[in-house]
Amino acid sequence: MRRCCQGVGLPCLFKGVGMAGARPPRFLLVFDFDETIVDENSDDSVARGRALPEPLRQSPREGSYNEHMQRVLAFLGQQGLRAADFRAVYESIPLSPGMAELFQFLSKHHELFEVILISDANTFGVEAKLRAAGARSLFRKVFSNPAGFDRRGFLTLGPYHSHKCLRCPPNMCKRKILTEYLAERAQEEVEFQRVFYVGDGANDFCPSGALTAADVAFPRKGYPMHRMIQELQEKQPGAFQAAVVPWESAAEVARYLQELLRRRC
Repeated sequence: MRRCCQGVGLPCLFKGVGMAGARPPRFLLVFDFDETIVDENSDDSVARGRALPEPLRQSPREGSYNEHMQRVLAFLGQQGLRAADFRAVYESIPLSPGMAELFQFLSKHHELFEVILISDANTFGVEAKLRAAGARSLFRKVFSNPAGFDRRGFLTLGPYHSHKCLRCPPNMCKRKILTEYLAERAQEEVEFQRVFYVGDGANDFCPSGALTAADVAFPRKGYPMHRMIQELQEKQPGAFQAAVVPWESAAEVARYLQELLRRRC
């Protein structure tokens, strides 16, 4: 179980740090990608300026969005887009405000934070952007829908997994990924005193519901994750256990984490 001494508060985690054989505190920081790390939806970025046929212009009201994007990418392949074209698009997507500052903070304190990314985008786009931003080395693991190029040079997309969660799209439940990751790390004798979750979308609400009272959810202010947390807090006070710290700039997340590290017992 993830606990700090006395069950609450970060300061107690620093007792014993610097002592012979002492292990530094470990925290897990989970990022979403679209409209969290980057300031756009990368699927929209890829399709922007392309004359998509009518059936592909709107997201499907029913069925799988992942399957919809498979069709969009197949069409773009037919129009001649290849790896270099897609890479250029993903690399050019701007980071969200303050994200570079947050990355710098995490790089400075890399021994304290284990960082992972859980995204309903695709592995090719996520990896391309993280490398372009000089941030790939910050992330221990990237969980996203598998993507690669077939013999034709078309970018292909698949579902990440299957699950039974009724809240999430059929190709990905971020809560399932997060809970399985925590269980896997626990088996490897890595216990996190706190989990921090930075996201924006409705599919980030589900995993944030798995956070405990020791953890912190950082929803992007005014986005679906933030609104859904607010609605739950109004309807069922106390049902959402984690502390909630909305952000407009990721620099606010960095400052919050810095303040936690500044405190001592």
